[in-house]
Amino acid sequence: MEKIIDENKQGESLVLDQKKENTKKLFIESYGCQMNFSDSEVVASILHNNGYNTTQSLEDADLVLVNTCSIRDKAEQTIRKRLQKYNAIKRDINPNMKVGVLGCMAERLKDKFLEEEKIVDMVVGPDAYKDIPNLLAEVEEGRDAINVILSKEETYGDIAPVRLNSNGVNAFVSITRGCDNMCTFCVVPFTRGRERSREPQSIYDEIEDLHQKGYKEITLLGQNVDSYLWYGGGLKKDFEKATEMQKATAVDFAQLLDKAATLFPKMRFRFSTSNPQDMHEEVLHIIAKHHNICKYIHLPVQSGSTRILKEMNRQHTREEYMALVDKIYSIIPDISLSQDMITGFPTETEEDHQDTLSLMEYVKYDFGFMFAYSERPGTLAARKLEDDIPEEVKKRRLTEIVDLQQIHGLERTKRFIGQTVEVLIEKESKRSDKQWSGRNSQNTVVVFDKENYKVGDFVWVKITDCTAATLIGKAVGYSELMN
Repeated sequence: MEKIIDENKQGESLVLDQKKENTKKLFIESYGCQMNFSDSEVVASILHNNGYNTTQSLEDADLVLVNTCSIRDKAEQTIRKRLQKYNAIKRDINPNMKVGVLGCMAERLKDKFLEEEKIVDMVVGPDAYKDIPNLLAEVEEGRDAINVILSKEETYGDIAPVRLNSNGVNAFVSITRGCDNMCTFCVVPFTRGRERSREPQSIYDEIEDLHQKGYKEITLLGQNVDSYLWYGGGLKKDFEKATEMQKATAVDFAQLLDKAATLFPKMRFRFSTSNPQDMHEEVLHIIAKHHNICKYIHLPVQSGSTRILKEMNRQHTREEYMALVDKIYSIIPDISLSQDMITGFPTETEEDHQDTLSLMEYVKYDFGFMFAYSERPGTLAARKLEDDIPEEVKKRRLTEIVDLQQIHGLERTKRFIGQTVEVLIEKESKRSDKQWSGRNSQNTVVVFDKENYKVGDFVWVKITDCTAATLIGKAVGYSELMN
């Protein structure tokens, strides 16, 4: 998954309902992408059934777990600083505390983590979370514990995730794991393994459970949701070996999305992340067909230069990406698009950079996630390409991309002024306890006076003003999703 949650903020510590019979305390933090936060809910569920209640008090925890991200060096350095904090608490306050590292960084570094970070007792990769109770038994007996074996089958479809620090409105539902797109800059295929899809009925069952509990919006998650393909189990790359019956009854992403929206017409659906090479026109028609599928697509491009895209092993050209954008706008005119962009990739010239800026001018993204290139050990780019762009050039190009995105973001946000948009109330506004905050279908934040509405309500809001990232308006009534 390429969309990254802001790594500069402290990782979210997660808490769930407590079992009275549980006597041990778990503190878990997550960093990185939405998939990591979803995985932490799986881990907490597993441990909840093995004697642990979660706690927000790091100092009191029997077990501290950090779910890690490896997508950039800065993310890994953040984790190492947190481990220093854990070490200080273990040394000065809670000597019996055990520490485990989960996720992509655990998979990438494996047993090196135990050597480099002496505080770490347990290292667990993304496909080995069901083994955590056994690994904890090893730790209790005084041995270091590690399981980073990647799986070709594990999807955690049989685990009922707990909803941690939930607002009771929004929830993630994982539909795929792993990635087969070997982008030269990316560690995900090495840390999360080959791509496999989750059995569709287990997805519908999880959504039904969330519906019964009052949740209103689901985000379908995967490293590459458009590649979703269920044909009875197995890796996507082996589909050609499937039986004729398996092929005839296979479920792709368009079918999954269509059925979810049909089964749960009073719930709203989002998805992330899409890969341009795998997005098919049928998905666009499904989005246009259903009012309860949000009109928003996160469509990472990484560069506007065809030459750089080839160096990145992105399986599309600049022209193909632009043609896809044209098709999206023609089928869903009111869509919002967001991007991932990497600046300063090895060999990037000023002409390549200008191609990126001109692509942004062509698309006019609503939002963006923009980063300077960070070489990741083990990737093809690290092995084959010299990181030859000076840091000051990377920073200057990044600033130009960010500045242009801010201009486009404000332009795209202004289009809503005078319109009435449907908003799902998610929380109290950060700026005023007299206002609600939610998002419209296009994923733009909307704030408005509370009046008699409450969290979880779908309301129509007349937009009167905006900033570059926020719409301001007045609620004018409930939407049809409330009826």
